[in-house]
Amino acid sequence: MAEQLVLFLFLHVPTHFQAAPLFAGLRPDEFRIQKCHSAQGGILMNCFMFPGQPLAFASPMPDDFDLTEISRMAGERTCFDLAKLAWTEGTPSENVKLQVYGAAMSLYHNRIQLRQGVKPDIVSEHSMGIYPALAACGSISEEEALELTFRMGVCFATLGEKDAYALGCVIGLTREPLSAIAANNGVYLANLNTSRHFLLSGRDANMAGAMAEAQAGGAFSVRAFPSDAPLHSPLMEEIAAPLAEICGDYRYQEPAVPLVNHIDQKLLTPSEIPDFLVRELSVPVNWEQTYLALITRGVRKFFETGAGDSLKKYNRWIDNEKNSK
Repeated sequence: MAEQLVLFLFLHVPTHFQAAPLFAGLRPDEFRIQKCHSAQGGILMNCFMFPGQPLAFASPMPDDFDLTEISRMAGERTCFDLAKLAWTEGTPSENVKLQVYGAAMSLYHNRIQLRQGVKPDIVSEHSMGIYPALAACGSISEEEALELTFRMGVCFATLGEKDAYALGCVIGLTREPLSAIAANNGVYLANLNTSRHFLLSGRDANMAGAMAEAQAGGAFSVRAFPSDAPLHSPLMEEIAAPLAEICGDYRYQEPAVPLVNHIDQKLLTPSEIPDFLVRELSVPVNWEQTYLALITRGVRKFFETGAGDSLKKYNRWIDNEKNSK
């Protein structure tokens, strides 16, 4: 009789009551965060996704109050003129310029989505998207996010003063053969975006060989581009100490919205953030695993909060592959 009653309740209770918070397997701190946000584990959750560094500047730039405010902050905290896409002081690299621009556009899109009445139940980030994501969660201010992006980028560039580095995008191969190619050429898997979309990172002198081997091995698209540093690889450990010093200059508040990290898909707590900001630069970004974990948590609506639509494209690829099985 009891079993029949349980079955009856399961079949007749509306689905939005059936979706319970995902407390199983959580650490004590995650359990606490999850309990504070009632939407966690429900259905139709919204996720703001903060992408990493863009590859180019968008044109034309928006002209409204929010971008004017963010431009003012960027000018004051980084000496970057967002309207002119130029430095007002100093000559940091083009990559640093793109990094600050990317953070600014993420902060801008976050504001626009909020103005349109779209609010996140959870936030995710990819690579350098972590800095504006922290601001969107209320852990640091928008000004601090811009300044942190700038300071980290300038620190990255110190590696480029000693050696030449590159990133390589490979589409079409799966992880196992590409891992072997990376090992053969002394480079590293840096971004695991989908089952067949990857980014390699390493010294420029080694990247050309990796690209050639990947193309010969069946990749249908390979592309290498210069980078100030070998992001998301063990080579970044050389500047771990100065990076930690930069990250330690900020006070991180409890995220007002749960923030999922791209390494192990756990919710970040204030005490973990400084270490994560350094550690994540030496290990790969696993976007495919992050996206699938977000779906498991109950997310059904994803909003790319920044320049471009790369994360949306990765998500469609992952969805198509999952649905075809």
